[in-house]
Amino acid sequence: MHETIIYEIKNSLKISENQVKSVLDLLDQGNTIPFIARYRKEVTGGLDEEQINEIFKLWEYGKNLLERKEQVIRLIDEKGMLTEALKNEILSAQKLVEVEDLYRPFKEKKKTKATEAIAKGLEPLANFLLLFTKEDVLKEAEKYMNDQVLSVDEAIEGAKYIIAEMISDDANYRKALREEMMRSGVMITQVKKNAEDVKKVYEMYYDYNEQVSKIKPHRILAINRAEKEKVITVKIDLDKSIMTKYLEFKVIKDESSPAVPYILEAIDDSLKRLIYPSLEREVRSELNEVAEEQAIDIFSVNLQKLLLQPPLKGKVILGIDPAFRTGCKLSVVSETGQVLEKGVIYPHEKQLGGTISEKQVQESQRDLLRLIRRYKVELIAIGNGTASRETESFVAELIKTTSMTVQYVIVNEAGASVYSASELAREEFPDFSVEERSAASIARRLQDPLSELVKIDPKSIGVGQYQHDVSPKKLNDSLNFVVTQAVNQVGVNVNTASKALLMYVSGLNKTSAENLVKYRDQMGKFRRRDDIKGVPRLGDKTFEQAIGFLRIPDGDEALDMTAVHPESYHIAKEIMKKLNITGDMFGKEEVKFLIEHVNRKQLQDELKVDSYTLNDILDAFIAPLRDPRDQFSQPILRSDILKIDDLQIGMELEGTVRNVVDFGAFIDVGLKEDGLLHISKISRKYIKHPKDVLNVGDIVKVYVLNIDLQKGKVGLTMLKD
Repeated sequence: MHETIIYEIKNSLKISENQVKSVLDLLDQGNTIPFIARYRKEVTGGLDEEQINEIFKLWEYGKNLLERKEQVIRLIDEKGMLTEALKNEILSAQKLVEVEDLYRPFKEKKKTKATEAIAKGLEPLANFLLLFTKEDVLKEAEKYMNDQVLSVDEAIEGAKYIIAEMISDDANYRKALREEMMRSGVMITQVKKNAEDVKKVYEMYYDYNEQVSKIKPHRILAINRAEKEKVITVKIDLDKSIMTKYLEFKVIKDESSPAVPYILEAIDDSLKRLIYPSLEREVRSELNEVAEEQAIDIFSVNLQKLLLQPPLKGKVILGIDPAFRTGCKLSVVSETGQVLEKGVIYPHEKQLGGTISEKQVQESQRDLLRLIRRYKVELIAIGNGTASRETESFVAELIKTTSMTVQYVIVNEAGASVYSASELAREEFPDFSVEERSAASIARRLQDPLSELVKIDPKSIGVGQYQHDVSPKKLNDSLNFVVTQAVNQVGVNVNTASKALLMYVSGLNKTSAENLVKYRDQMGKFRRRDDIKGVPRLGDKTFEQAIGFLRIPDGDEALDMTAVHPESYHIAKEIMKKLNITGDMFGKEEVKFLIEHVNRKQLQDELKVDSYTLNDILDAFIAPLRDPRDQFSQPILRSDILKIDDLQIGMELEGTVRNVVDFGAFIDVGLKEDGLLHISKISRKYIKHPKDVLNVGDIVKVYVLNIDLQKGKVGLTMLKD
């Protein structure tokens, strides 16, 4: 059966059987997904992290499904009721729900109307009715009267309960009716009496209906939340006559039999009391599963793009955590992320409330200018939370008064407060207030988004939709995979990486990351990758999995700064010898020229090395510190503010994609609120989802579509008339 799972994975992902088996073997040997994707390409045929992860997930699902099948077969067999046909039917089931349908008739039931009737000895009467003979039903029913069954009507009633449950338990009937509900059902929502929805968040669903087969995943999650908050009622409506006719066609064998009226009543009871409510739950569960997967997928894609935003290296940055009453907290960070000075200004209101004074504004301007001049600040990072746009206005006015070249960026500060109150933040900044830590984090997010964002629980980074309405475990697994993938794609400087960053490196965990940092603090900077073997309790397997992703840019061995794994150093050195390349030449034009003119096939044959390893080594010589983030757009640097009053319909703007959701994207064009770019305004061609075109962090050209001054909202379009 394991071969069957491999065959299904192969067909599903359209890869070879050998690739599937190779990946499963490598995972079974304790290799991590990033390690396999980077350093075992010759074994997997160049599969990437996504494909390897998908193989793993499909394998786990297939194994769990198979285990449940074997369990169900055993349980039915123990009752002496297993047939070869039933066994084959269970083994060929594609979904867990189909397996459960087949097991349903054999499952130990709680007390039901049918089990009570069976206990009274009425099962033979139910079987008699299902024979559809011409015999008198009432006469037959008299035989079953006893001290527990006091009348013919009671006997027939009990028999009907048994038949109703038998119909409900039939796997084929349930499958057909479930498919009909998915195909033709209509989801209907109604507002509840006395519902509390002050802001009319769920107004769209007060009186709403949509075909189940067409309802979008994000609407499912919105409906679920509204139902959970007791604002609406939800039901799936389907013409029950369709279902009734189907069951009548399947169950009734002879329409002329006297048993037919009783069977019809049993069918009606089965449908209303047992089948319909059960299928409604199952269909909603299936819709929820699809909606969850979509929400998690969107969150994962958005998070990946956010993590891989390009760093603004080599700049002194002043971070501002904006606020009204408590003042704007400031942190100046050096090119390497060290906090040089912190402070607070009150440009908006007095500390204890009240109106702003001219003196207060002047003091705030003076303090901010002093920091800019003292540390030669080139860039100001302003958090996008409360008082963000007011602070932006203050900063923009200040920039106009100085001859220094200073620009500012609005930084997405989602999760900054979570980080600031965390144990990790207290370790980094023990003498800082929560807000001061947040200001430092905002500045660092601009310098190196990945290194800073890994310190925050991925769920707290606001680039998803309905993330609080999905399975926490599924969401955690998916987001952790995304963070791990991003960290290992970029690689880390082992001499500067934080514990939070190291934890996501292939093969490392919280303990090994802590041990590595402690060892580094005690022994000083690592000079060679081999020195890392001295870290306590860092075994050979961990070293193998992690070392290629741990870089030493200024060490004693030039290859240690590259993505080349030490297991391939002997090949790399042989190539260097053949091409007369030295370590100090890495990344220079002369190396690029040499490699452009090398006969790769000849070199591969001479060294007896696979093409993947050879190409990776040559690429590392050309760009030893290659950063995949360099291909993405740099953030928009501003020096003046945009007001909604400045806008006109059709005006061209440049903006940053802050979030991508099912129905469109939110674009920061420099206003207080992000503008909404609806999916219908992204492209003239049909697109299935906004994420097919847009990513978080993209810099896009948009046009003003509509302006709502009262609500402060702006509609955008990418389509120029």
